[in-house]
Amino acid sequence: MQAKPTMEDVAHRAGVSRSLVSLVFQGADNVSDARRAAVLAAAEELGYRPNRLARNLAQGKSMTIGAVVDDLHNPFFGTVIDGVEQHLTQHGYQLMIANGARDAEVTVAAASTFNELQVDGIVLIGARGPMEPLYDLARRVPTAMIARQIKSDLLDSVRVDEHVGSRLVIDHLHRLGHRSIAHIDGGEGASAGERREGYEIAMRSVGLEAHIDVVPGEFTHEAGAKAAVTLAERGSMPDAVFAGNDLIATGVWLQLERMDVSVPSDVSLVGYDDAPFIGIGQVGLTTIRQPSSEIGSRAAELLLDRIDETPDSGRHEAIAPTLVERSSTESA
Repeated sequence: MQAKPTMEDVAHRAGVSRSLVSLVFQGADNVSDARRAAVLAAAEELGYRPNRLARNLAQGKSMTIGAVVDDLHNPFFGTVIDGVEQHLTQHGYQLMIANGARDAEVTVAAASTFNELQVDGIVLIGARGPMEPLYDLARRVPTAMIARQIKSDLLDSVRVDEHVGSRLVIDHLHRLGHRSIAHIDGGEGASAGERREGYEIAMRSVGLEAHIDVVPGEFTHEAGAKAAVTLAERGSMPDAVFAGNDLIATGVWLQLERMDVSVPSDVSLVGYDDAPFIGIGQVGLTTIRQPSSEIGSRAAELLLDRIDETPDSGRHEAIAPTLVERSSTESA
């Protein structure tokens, strides 16, 4: 195997010093156009590529950010990542992504690996489980969190106001005349607890506390199908179902169709996220729209601020969502 060309090889080919080659690849201004051209031509002839990581570390930064995503199969997180990456790219950073696999221990392990790789910062997207291991991480590397309600000076966070989202759902269904409204929650997923709490508060606020009905679930299509079976086995279906996210909602909808239960004629259905596949073709799901790309971009902005200058306190922002009404809900 032929050895990779080195900076010394480029210097020898161009007839200059190694230090001058280094200056060229650092983009230094104090190099003449002729010598810069000679170095770049020699590098091209030899097939030399500078070690970007080594160069960045020598300058005190790796120019990389690690993102740990709770579930890569969840389309909401995909659009959040788009927002994160777009902002980072504008500022010269590269994004590396790891899957948390809906497991708190996997998330912590992935984030710790990023720290060992000397990333400049870490974004935790939808992280679940105890916060203390994540706080410990934030003590060692600048960290931002997305889609989880926290209060800490160690890191920054951006999320949607889940209570507002849940209230929008219940108010919409209540206006349509629905009274028996079940909520299928997201289990241990980030934001699941806040959405469930928001549902219960909203139901009480419209006088429906006697109809509060939380069905355990998870932020997956399979959990939605299973919850639909659970509801059917009770003997009577609720007037409406508020699903913890769009994946749950689509699982509910398909399972209800298999059981000859019609949406929305028999049961109105509302999701949460406004995932990219929602509203396409025959789906037509009424749902809560989260400004996912904006959330990602803002979290990246807060993270870069923390990297450049550690703030005195944590910044925690909640963005209000909106309701998108489609064909899966109708008057009772």
